[in-house]
Parts: sequence; C-alpha cells; structure tokens
Amino acid sequence: MNATYLRVGLMLVASVALGVALVMFLGRGNVTGGIGYETYFRETVQGLDIGSPVRFRGVRLGQVTDIDLAAAAYPALAADVQDAENRLVVVRFEVDPKRLGRVPEYREAVAAGLRARLAAQGITGLLYLELDFVDPARFPVQPVTWQPKLAVIPSMPSTISQIQDAAQQLAAKLQDVDIARLATSVQGLVDDARRQLGDGELNQTLTEAAALMKVLRAGAEGADIPALATELRATVAAMRNLADGPQSRDLIAATTKSAERLGDAVTRLPALITSLEAAVRRVNNGTADAQAELLPALRDARAAAASLRETSETLRRNPSSVLLGAPPPRERR
Repeated sequence: MNATYLRVGLMLVASVALGVALVMFLGRGNVTGGIGYETYFRETVQGLDIGSPVRFRGVRLGQVTDIDLAAAAYPALAADVQDAENRLVVVRFEVDPKRLGRVPEYREAVAAGLRARLAAQGITGLLYLELDFVDPARFPVQPVTWQPKLAVIPSMPSTISQIQDAAQQLAAKLQDVDIARLATSVQGLVDDARRQLGDGELNQTLTEAAALMKVLRAGAEGADIPALATELRATVAAMRNLADGPQSRDLIAATTKSAERLGDAVTRLPALITSLEAAVRRVNNGTADAQAELLPALRDARAAAASLRETSETLRRNPSSVLLGAPPPRERR
C-alpha cells in the first residue's frame, strides 16, 4: 500500500514538474517591458491569437498582446454599421527594444515604408504578425478618425488577401462576360475558318502557295546548286589569289607612293598660293604705276592731235596762209 502511495506521489510530482517546464517553454518568448504599438486590419485575423509572435523577416521581435474590434477598442466611435472603421480589427503588440538594436524613430520608419501584415506559419493555419519595409506609394497610410492609444504602424493586405482580392476581381469580370455570346462568336469563327479551308479564298491561297513551292523546288533542283557553289568557291579563291599576287602588291605600293606625292603637293600648295597672290599684287602695283605715267602722255598726244586737226583744217581752207600768213579780215558792210 505504501508503495502504491509512493508511486502516485512520484507521478504527481513528475506531472507538476512537466507542467512547469511546459509553461516555461511556452512563455520563454514573452516580452516584458516592451514598446507597445497597434495596427488595424480590414481583413479577417482568424489564426492570430494573443501571444502570437511578431517577426521582422523571420526574426522574432515581440508578441501580440491584444486583439479587438475598433468599435470596442474605441467606444467613442459612432454606432454606424455602414462605417468601415467600425469593422476594423485593432491588433496591439509589444516589441522587445533589445532585439531592435539601433533603429530610426518609428515615424521615420513608417514614412520609409514600414508596414505590418498577417503571415501564415506553415500549413498549421496559425498566423503571426510580420513587419517589413515596402513601397509606401503602393501601400499608403490609411488615416483614422480616433486618437490612437499607442503608436500606429500601418498595415497592408496579406499575400492571401491580395490573392483573394485578385480572384474576386477576376470572378467579377468573368461574371460581366457574356459567355453564351462569346461561345457563339467562337463557333462562328471556327465555322468560317472551316469554310475557308474547304473551298474559300484561304484554300485557294494554300493551293497557289503549294504550286509555288513546287515551282521553286523544281527550279532549285534544276539550278545545279552544288556546281554553282563549286564555281563560287573557285571565284573566291581566284579573287584571293589576285589580291595576294605581286601585281596587286605593286599596284598597292604605287598607289601608296602616289598618295604620298599628292600629300606632299598638297602640303606645298599653301606656300605656292601665297607666292602667286604676292605676284598678282606686284603686277597690279606695276600696272597702276604705268597708268599713272601714261595718262599725261596721252593727254599731250590728244592736245597735239587737236592742234594738228585745227592746222589741217586751216590749210584746207586757206593753203596760202602757210607762206603769206593769215588772210585779211573781211570788210563789214
């Protein structure tokens, strides 16, 4: 009997020790003296419980401390069922500052894109709160009408929620599609294609294309492509031999020398042009001097010619004036 009591007592002690160890194991991640934050979700938080971890890229930083509806967390809200803010879920959590390290002030982090979202823990259906930086323009901050009790880190839809929203949008678009009309249109297209393939313009086009392919094949077979390729290779080899021959080398050398001479001539051309311009200027100067000396002689010659003309006229009128002098003046009546 005493042995039975002893066994029962030992089992009780072992159970208590196991329970204490289990409590210590489950509570080892609890945060004491952490920094409190809150966030708001428009989607369901089923699978997220008080004590669920808060992680940043897989690193545990804290735990969830409270989950409530906005209407209960902030009773001052108007009892309006149509108001979307009443349907928000308020999630409060604490973060261990020792695990954060040196980080910017939370407002700066929020402006840089710090957001909270729900993430699944494997396939268990349990959720945890994940913090990460995203594009702030894609997920802007959603303002609220109440005064938050804690610092607010905005939320963003979870991956599952985004997939569900995309599926719902796709389903809504599919509902707007007239499936019967679309099926009729497709059937009409199939019928038209079958008719065109049977005896329509497409059939005629395919027939002509097949005939053209036959003509091209016959032309290619009659063109003796191997012989043509052989001649082409021989022509290329002859051109290569011609390019590598002595005549080509001599021609290239002569061309090079001619180019060098031409370069020398072009180099001397500016000096030649300068000399020619100087000679032209000297000729112009000499011509100007000759003109300056010749003009007085020309004027004298012109005066002499006038005198000679006058003398000739006088001799023609009065030839005796050469011997007798000028004629007597006429008497006036």
